[in-house]
Amino acid sequence: MKKEFRLLKGNEAVAEAAIRAGADAYFGYPITPQSEVLEYLMLEKPEERTGMVVLQAESELAAINMVFGAAGAGRRVITSSSSPGISLFQEGISYIASAELPCVIVNVVRGGPGLGTIQPSQADYFQATKGGGHGDYHMLVLAPAFVQEMADFVPLGFKLAFKYRTPVMILTDGLIGQMMEKVELFEQIPRATEFDQDWVATGKTPDRERNIITSLDLQADQMEKRNHRLQAKYKKMQEEEVRFEEIACEDAEYLMVAYGSSARICQKTVQLARDRGIKAGLLRPITLYPFPSNYLQAKAETVKGILSVEMNAGQMIEDVRLAVNGKIPVEHYGRFGGMVHSPNEVMEAFEEKIVKP
Repeated sequence: MKKEFRLLKGNEAVAEAAIRAGADAYFGYPITPQSEVLEYLMLEKPEERTGMVVLQAESELAAINMVFGAAGAGRRVITSSSSPGISLFQEGISYIASAELPCVIVNVVRGGPGLGTIQPSQADYFQATKGGGHGDYHMLVLAPAFVQEMADFVPLGFKLAFKYRTPVMILTDGLIGQMMEKVELFEQIPRATEFDQDWVATGKTPDRERNIITSLDLQADQMEKRNHRLQAKYKKMQEEEVRFEEIACEDAEYLMVAYGSSARICQKTVQLARDRGIKAGLLRPITLYPFPSNYLQAKAETVKGILSVEMNAGQMIEDVRLAVNGKIPVEHYGRFGGMVHSPNEVMEAFEEKIVKP
């Protein structure tokens, strides 16, 4: 079959992918720099293409609770927002995680804290990978570095969300959300017509009583059982779902660790370093949770130092340091508040902080 390519913004790629992934519904609220997701869906009228419902809610609080309801009915449901909006999602995300429901959440990160700026940032790493809301829970977090991955990670996100009955976050930023690249689009995936009767809220059937979906257990021992079930799920994710990309790591004496936009920038820095005779490599985590800790633990035996490159004040570096457990130096370099570093700036920091010491 003939391949289909389009020139799309990252946000548009997410929206088109949601339609093609057989999503049943999108609920969201506008906020820069992700508003094109909702705008694209409204213009494309997916209710006419596939029957997908698209609704602009009255607020982020309303949107995430609509997601909760649709997910409870076993539907493929997706939402998107940007940093302050994701903060407003947090209570609902915690409820969804505890109720063990599948959904996909896209965060096109902007500079902060507070209302901040509409420029790109990676300062929501802590919020995404450590839970964000209240209680002991995690989301599975995917970090695209290219517009192609903005599209590809939507069906992957649905697949993982239903496999583990968990919210999956696609953590990107305003740079990738706004840039345009050629995207190879996948074929339309049909919307589901049958649902897992073991857990969805479809009412009483001849074979079982009605399912009750809740995140509430007033008895502490029952809440503990729920938590044990969640932790077992997260352990399985850590065993089966770690994804990463190695760039020039085979003979690397020094390593950079970066995801998303920072990884794109560091690919050029690796080339600059190699041109100077420095054997540098790049690890690009694709899943931020679960994090590729075992890979870094092994690399700590062969490399001399690691630079964690992030568009923030230093967040992922904590996971890098935990992974190497003090065996080698780990330093941070980043711009924040919406500023984006250049390959030469990273190169200068790499030499100063990692290579020369």
